[in-house]
Amino acid sequence: MNKTSKSIFTNPWIVALLGLLCCALWGSATPFIKLGYEFSLPVRDTASTILFAGLRFTLAGVLTILIYSLARRRFLWPKKESWLSICKISSFQTVIQYIFFYIGLANTTGVKGTVGSASNTFFSILIACLIYRQEKLTVKKILACILGFAGIILVNLNGLDLTFNFTGDCFVLFAAVAYAFSSVLMKRYSDHEDPVILSGYQFVIGGLFLVVVGLLFGGVVQIPNLTALAVLLYLAMLSAIAYAVWGILLKHNPVSSVTIYCFAIPIFGVLLSALMLTENGNVPLQNLLLGLVLICSGIVTANYNKKH
Repeated sequence: MNKTSKSIFTNPWIVALLGLLCCALWGSATPFIKLGYEFSLPVRDTASTILFAGLRFTLAGVLTILIYSLARRRFLWPKKESWLSICKISSFQTVIQYIFFYIGLANTTGVKGTVGSASNTFFSILIACLIYRQEKLTVKKILACILGFAGIILVNLNGLDLTFNFTGDCFVLFAAVAYAFSSVLMKRYSDHEDPVILSGYQFVIGGLFLVVVGLLFGGVVQIPNLTALAVLLYLAMLSAIAYAVWGILLKHNPVSSVTIYCFAIPIFGVLLSALMLTENGNVPLQNLLLGLVLICSGIVTANYNKKH
């Protein structure tokens, strides 16, 4: 099992602040993606959506590399032996996750998609503990996951149904598993490579792959005005910031104490969508607040330590 580094990024309050910042950014992606589709996709088909995602992630990777290169006053370039690691992370994080999630979401409800996506926290902890042996699976971690998942279900209770289909619900779960593997691989490979470099270049490789796939299948994306460009830039920037920061947190902390914050993403998504869009206003306030309490309880449970 890899030992975590002693740094400011192991401070529980710093982890909480940065973890919730990442979740808020990822939660804001939902309404901004819908705005991006409205502005930039003349025909909202699978190929065009994949092309839009490819442009977003390619731009995110370029921004990550440029911004952090300027901040460090040197151009960030991977070690020769890191390219295979970058391709592995990219295949799970950007390519497999996005393709499965989009196809799955097209064949299931948004509510079930949200609940299915939230399962990535379970998968991340199980993969880290049982496959890669990065940490031990404990009752505390299992309880934390149950509390967080219960909060997600409560937030989405009004629209949750019990039907199940393969290309919808199963594909969303496949996307969650892909994301879980990417988190564990990021933790593993960041021992030998800068997580910011891993983040930036995996976005470029995965984004370019999605661009090629989208173009081959006839996808079309238009940027008709500055508003559409601003939306695309924001989506790229949030990915660049959130995933780079997430990678740094994973480098210095156990997977379970970081990925547990993912349960907060749907809360931010619901709140921001309610503010920005005309939909998602049917979540009862009591469900939202109670769900938030359960999610916070899960986060505290996962990170509680008698010594601190």
